[in-house]
Amino acid sequence: MLADALEHLVRGVVDHPDDVEVSDKQLRRGSVLEVRVHPDDLGKVIGRGGRTATAFRTVVSALAGRGGARVDFVDVDRR
Repeated sequence: MLADALEHLVRGVVDHPDDVEVSDKQLRRGSVLEVRVHPDDLGKVIGRGGRTATAFRTVVSALAGRGGARVDFVDVDRR
């Protein structure tokens, strides 16, 4: 559910919505949502001074509740 909500939000911001992929990884420290976007859209997703990325993280943490979730933004060229 969190991954779907975050993917919907990110697709609304970027120029290449077909390149947006959100994967949910379960690690020892908790859940990590990894967002992969087109390299040209990375700046849009992060925003000026990281404001957009912080807003995405705030929405996801509000939806996640107590369990919480970390959000990492990666361009599609990086693995």
